[in-house]
Order: sequence, then C-alpha cells, then structure tokens
Amino acid sequence: MKKLISLLLLAVMQVSLIAESQISSLFQDGAVFQQNAKIPVWGWAPSGTAVSVKFKGQEKSGKADNSGKWMIHLDAVKASVEASEMTITVGTESKTIKDILIGEVWICGGQSNMDFKLSMLVGNARDSKHQPLAEYIKKEIASANDPFLRQIKVPRKVSAFKEIDNFEAQWEKAVPNVVQNFTATGYFFAKELRKKLNVPVGLVNCNWGGTRVEPWIPMSQFQTSESLKSYYTKETDIIKEQSAKWNTEKIKERYNKQLADWQEKAKKAKAAGKKPPRKPRMPQKPDTSNRVPSTLYNAMMHTVVPYAVKGAIWYQGESNAGHVPNLYREHFGALIEGWRQAWGQDKFYFYWCQLAQFKPINENPIGEDGWVTVCNNQRLTLELPDTGMAVLNDVGEAKDIHPKNKMDAGKRLSLWAFKQAYGQELVYSGPLYKSSEIKGNKVIVKFDSVGEGLMVGKKNIYHPTVESNEPLKRFQICGADGQWKWADAQITGKDTVEVSHKEISAPEEVRYAWAPNAEGANLYNKSGLPASLFKTK
Repeated sequence: MKKLISLLLLAVMQVSLIAESQISSLFQDGAVFQQNAKIPVWGWAPSGTAVSVKFKGQEKSGKADNSGKWMIHLDAVKASVEASEMTITVGTESKTIKDILIGEVWICGGQSNMDFKLSMLVGNARDSKHQPLAEYIKKEIASANDPFLRQIKVPRKVSAFKEIDNFEAQWEKAVPNVVQNFTATGYFFAKELRKKLNVPVGLVNCNWGGTRVEPWIPMSQFQTSESLKSYYTKETDIIKEQSAKWNTEKIKERYNKQLADWQEKAKKAKAAGKKPPRKPRMPQKPDTSNRVPSTLYNAMMHTVVPYAVKGAIWYQGESNAGHVPNLYREHFGALIEGWRQAWGQDKFYFYWCQLAQFKPINENPIGEDGWVTVCNNQRLTLELPDTGMAVLNDVGEAKDIHPKNKMDAGKRLSLWAFKQAYGQELVYSGPLYKSSEIKGNKVIVKFDSVGEGLMVGKKNIYHPTVESNEPLKRFQICGADGQWKWADAQITGKDTVEVSHKEISAPEEVRYAWAPNAEGANLYNKSGLPASLFKTK
C-alpha cells in the first residue's frame, strides 16, 4: 500500500513538473533567429530544474532560478536558409524544434495600420481613384510564395498591472493560403529586405488596432521622469478607483434590462420597416481596457522580450490625435527608450511611419490640430539615435484612415534600415527641415536629406514619383500678427527653398504640409521621397 502511495505521489510530481515547465512560444517549428547576435532561449520550470539547449554544434546548460525562469544564451551564428534543429531539454523532458532559419528579425508594432493584414486591404476603395491599390494587393496575395519570409502574431491580450510571460501562437510562412494573414506594412518592409539582403526575414507581429501609444510603454519607463510618472499615476488611479467600485452582478443586471428593452424596440422597428436602434454593449471593467497605460506592453510585448531582433518598425499615432497629442513626443520617446532598456541589446533600431493624410483638404491654413501635432512630434522624435521616419503625406486617402498603399510605407521604412542597420549607401529619407533665415520679406528654408537635390514632384498611386513643372504648394507664412497665408515658394538651391508673400513685409514663421490632409504638398528630393511637414519655430 505504501509503495502504491509512493508511486502515485511520484506520478503526481512528474505531471506537476511537466505542467509547470514551459518554453517561450517564440521557439517553435519555423522560427527565424537573428543572425550575428547572441540568441537568448528561455522558458519556465520548477526552481533548480536542469536545462540544456543544443543548436548548430553548440550545447549550453543552466538551471531554472528561484522565480522558476531559465534562460540560455547561445553564441551568434551566421545567416542560413538551410533549416536547422534545436533540442531543448528541461529536466527529463526534451523538445526538438525544426525548420529554424537564421536571418533578420524585426518587431512590427502599433495600431491598425500595422495590424491590418493583406487580406483586409483588398476590398473596394472608398474613393475609386485608389482602387488600383486594392488590385495590386490582390495580385500580391495571389503570387506571393516565399517560405523564407515568416511571421508570428502575438494574440491580443490586456494586463493592467502585471507583466505576462508567454503567449500561444505559431510561426507562419508567406506562402499561398497563408500570406494574406501577414501584416501588410510589415510584409512589404520584409519583402524589400528579402530582395536586397537575400537572407530569411522573420516578423514578430505585436500590435492592436485603435490603440494609443501609452499602453505600449513599459511600467518601469513611466517612472523615469516626473511628467511621465504624473501621467501614469493619474491615469491608473482612476482605473483602480473605478475597478474597486465595479459590481459585476449589478452591471449584468442593468445590461440585461437594457438588452431586453432594446429587443422590444428592435422588434417594433422591424415590424414598422424602420432601422432598429443600436444594440447596447456589455460594459467593460475599467482595468480590462486596452487604453490603460502599460497594459499592452505587459500582456503582449513583454512576452517577446528579449528575443534577439534587429529592431522595430512602428505605425501608430492616429488614436493619439485626440488624446494628449502635445505629449506624443515625450510618450513616444519613452516607448522607444523603454523597449531598448527592456531588450538590453547593443543596438535596437526603431523606424516609424509618420501618419498619412486623412480627412477633407483644407482650403485655408488651419489652427491647432491633433493629427498635425502628432505628425510634428513624430518628426521631432528623430532626435533619438538609430531612429528613422517614413513620410507618408503623399500616399494617404481622404476618406479612409487605413490607406491601402502599404507598399510605399514598407519600402520607405526599409530605406532607413538599409542605411542605418545594414550600412548601405543610398538616399533613405525625404527632405527634413534643418534651419531657416529671414532675409527682408523672404524666409530661406534649408533642408537635410536632399540627396542629389530638391525637386517638385508628383506621385501617382503606387508608381514612382516623377519630377513636375508645377509650382511648390502647401507652404504657409505669417508675420507678427500670426495670420497664416498660403505662400509663394520656390527652390533656390540644392537644399534651399525661398518662401514669401506679397502682403507680408516682415515674415516670422513658415510651415509646410501643415494639415491632416496636405494633398498637393509636392516638395521631394530627386530620389522621389517626400518632405515631412514642419514649422520653423
């Protein structure tokens, strides 16, 4: 009897060990590892459990620490399209991971314009002039077949105050019947890398549509300055207070009454041939909202740290146009610095898309605008090292916040990567404001990133920009009275533009492309890349 009990206890202990032992979901069949960088491999097991990892002639071992986490750092390996295997042994259990490639790995973060899959961009355009973009993407989906381009998608999850360790997902290949699931912006970025670097590319797809920048910032980063700490404390105190008062039973009871009332009204509306009222939604507990500061970093991004990557690409900001846009520069910078701290790599490149144009075109110069403020703060964030920005003020759609042209978005992001991360000599950015000088009734504006020089350009859908004979447009100028007027502007040198207005004898400031939709803005460099919006003060 005692022997039977001992055997049962041993069996329970073995089952418990297996249940408690996990390997990060990043380490699965089809994974892509970063070339020429140490490769962290990690998981969880009871404290003291022995762990070993075998990969490409290496065998390294360690133990789970007191918290139950283990991590093995493998030596760097070179790029390879030849499929490799890794064997991870935790205690007495072994797992072999197959079809591993070595190449370039990038995080794809942000909101819907990064989250949107290729398949979500093939519907009819809201404006028929953009329909060729949808047709282009349909053809791309039909023809794509690249098993060396892969992604893993971190599922949506929230955690307001606790960092989550793992997730469930699988690596996918850019092959027929699968490629349509790829992040569109990330796919076209990766496609450029595949074409020019000729190595495998892996995308860690971690994003959520409609989200602000603040939920993606690590909790620790919010403690690095008084202003960040004040924002975090104010926002989370509200959430904690509301959550403490939350009464699930009362909420359900109230919702059920609202639902019953709606059903009755909907029934009557249907009988009368009228449109039914909007169906009520079950209220969401405050601390389960995806807008809580750090909640998406905690539940999603933290799960992939510190997987070896080259860096991140980012497309977000739309949701901050209506939420503290003046703080976007500080908060976005905190996100970048916070991720870099979390990863702890020697280099962590970070490139983002400046928001594309959206909403009707303005006939007169505008005043304060959240969309423009975010765009300008994105430009100013370029002061951080190893960063870059793809300007998209010529590929948006007035009627759609999700422009279909993700081809130019991905390609323009890749140019920054080729220059900074891969050391290639090429023109990687459109003109960026450098300085200005007032001379009499004129303002002379000087630009960086002009390549072979400035030009007036014309962009047609996804085709390359061509030089145009049209005058420069969308420049604004004002004097001491602060009244903005459309300005006369002309290119006067390789990197200079002269701006003036016949009614302003003493100009004080110049702006360019200063609108949510600056369609018609046509300052480019001769490589066909557009100038960012800017203001001289």
